[in-house]
Amino acid sequence: MANRIMLNETSYHGSGAIAEIASEIKARGIEKAFVCSDPDLIKFGVTGKVTAVLENADIPYTIFSEIKANPTIENVQSGVKAFKESGAQIIVAIGGGSSMDTAKAIGIIAANPEFEDVRSLEGTAPTKNPCVPIIAVPTTAGTAAEVTINYVITDVQKKRKFVCVDPHDMPIVAVVDPDMMMSMPKGLTAATGMDALTHAIEGYTTKAAWEMTDMFHLKAIEIIARSLRKSVAGDPEGRKEMALGQYIAGMGFSNVGLGIAHSMAHTLGAVYDTPHGVACAMMLPIVMEFNADSTGDKYKYIAKAMGVEGVDSMSPEEYRKAAIDAVRQLSVDVGIPTKLEAIKEEDLQFLAESAAADACAPGNPKDATVEDFIALFRKIM
Repeated sequence: MANRIMLNETSYHGSGAIAEIASEIKARGIEKAFVCSDPDLIKFGVTGKVTAVLENADIPYTIFSEIKANPTIENVQSGVKAFKESGAQIIVAIGGGSSMDTAKAIGIIAANPEFEDVRSLEGTAPTKNPCVPIIAVPTTAGTAAEVTINYVITDVQKKRKFVCVDPHDMPIVAVVDPDMMMSMPKGLTAATGMDALTHAIEGYTTKAAWEMTDMFHLKAIEIIARSLRKSVAGDPEGRKEMALGQYIAGMGFSNVGLGIAHSMAHTLGAVYDTPHGVACAMMLPIVMEFNADSTGDKYKYIAKAMGVEGVDSMSPEEYRKAAIDAVRQLSVDVGIPTKLEAIKEEDLQFLAESAAADACAPGNPKDATVEDFIALFRKIM
């Protein structure tokens, strides 16, 4: 079987990179942009940094901001309608995973109207056309949605999130400008950073992992481990490193998938509206314990990338514990809670069944039963 790598056509990195957006739009002969960004980013002037670039280049645009933290089917439907009415030919997605996931779904449906039922996009939908071109501008250092072929939508009616995996939704351009991330509050910096670490570790241990993606993931773990604490403390250099680290993790996991820490995080987000990065951070060390005996010597290299010393002299049991302990300590150090009080005993069966059905579950290095998921959820109660 051939291994496949899909990345953006172009990506820009570094302070001031957003200035390149105008030239990318004009080079394509595009006359109008559709800007997807959430209300808070508009309110606090973050979106305005990009719209100012468009205005200075005389590029007209329409703003769409009906986007929730966990974007819903209704958000997507409203966005498709607004896009069609705008007359735009390109989407500029500004924000975290919520803005970019919404933009991907809008772009896919606009180009493939036979999938106007948003639920029909779950899993790997057989879309025929590339989505409306997307320029993705992340404002958080974690989701890497700007370089992935995945997006997640919440079905409020059924209290579940569903994952869509579609090569046609890859943004054509990613603009990873750390200046767009400097205003992130401490809690969001921690949560999105731990999401990025979860991407890197799950991508490294997933069943589909191979040499090229291993390279991305180990480097991402190294960068995140050394920079997340600094980033949460507000250090500009730490934030620049996290902008790069989370993107590198996305280069890997988008091509090989994730595991059950994400399956469980999706479920917690759908049922309790738990922030995705917080849910990932709570589940990651617990899932690493569950997977430990199915990962060969990979935890040895995770421990090294996390900065653990003396790994070469450790037994497999020791370096596995060291890797898990290092991840757990980082999560605690950046202020992530270890328990979720919202979980009730009577919810466990539904949570477990939802996680087992999630699109990320098959990639986990160790198969998990519904009973396994119940036991894992209990560990954060």
